[in-house]
Amino acid sequence: MSFESEKTFSDFFHFPRGIRRSGLFSIKESALLEECGTAMYELYTGTRQPADDVEKAFVAQVKENKGVADIYAKVFKKYLHEISPKKTHNLTASSTDEEDGSYDSGDVNID
Repeated sequence: MSFESEKTFSDFFHFPRGIRRSGLFSIKESALLEECGTAMYELYTGTRQPADDVEKAFVAQVKENKGVADIYAKVFKKYLHEISPKKTHNLTASSTDEEDGSYDSGDVNID
């Protein structure tokens, strides 16, 4: 059988209250991650070699950025997306005075 592991998968660094309680995964997805996540993570990092064709297909689908058809690869790619660093954009407000083209610095008086 594919994705067998003796350990239950948990990532308390990214999900301190557990994967099930994170609210990011459905019940079915969180159960699949907890049951097979250790094997999927080991396959992804290369610490474990694929045992059969299903695991080989999983590794190929996770490594590529193409469409994913396998439920294991879909759930694991979703997990990887959720733990990846988020890009943040800080917006700063600046305005120019249309009459003279000067910069409006807000509360700061520059004479």
